[in-house]
Amino acid sequence: MSMFSVRKPRGFHHNYIYYDPRKEKLKEIDERAKRELGILPPKEFVPEDIRGKFVQATKHVKRRKESGRKPVSYGVLITAIILLLLLMRYLVSGSLLF
Repeated sequence: MSMFSVRKPRGFHHNYIYYDPRKEKLKEIDERAKRELGILPPKEFVPEDIRGKFVQATKHVKRRKESGRKPVSYGVLITAIILLLLLMRYLVSGSLLF
């Protein structure tokens, strides 16, 4: 153990006991087939049905979302570059003023 490293707490993951994802998927397939055949009325549009589909389809976005990393914004990058340029000017000329 190092003095500067702090252990991360163990993540929480809850497994449902009485939930069968296979059964749920079969139920959705059955319902979709009945709607296509006209036995059931068409399903209303709900925005929650399409939410997150893009993230599931792309590997790199899914990995970033699972890891919790956030991209660095352009504002932070520009500010860091400006500060580094000012520091370099101060070290070379001895003053921050132009």
